[in-house]
Amino acid sequence: MEVVLFKSEEKKSTQEVAAILRQIADKVESGEVVLTRGQEEVRLQIPPNVTLELKVEEETKRSTKKSLEIEIEWPEGEEGKPRGDVSIG
Repeated sequence: MEVVLFKSEEKKSTQEVAAILRQIADKVESGEVVLTRGQEEVRLQIPPNVTLELKVEEETKRSTKKSLEIEIEWPEGEEGKPRGDVSIG
């Protein structure tokens, strides 16, 4: 069963998106990410090793839409071991 704890979808400039991704990267590295919007807050404790999933999709209906999805996941109370290398160019 999947429960959505927090969701946000907003139009942003690429500069704004890059700034948010930098903030998220710093928080992931520190081991804690806190997401807030109004009275809503989700606090995540990030273990030292996680699974990183990068996915690019293309959807064609009346026009073509592409998406880049970045997902970080980990089992609660369990630390995974790093494996594999991805490079971004």
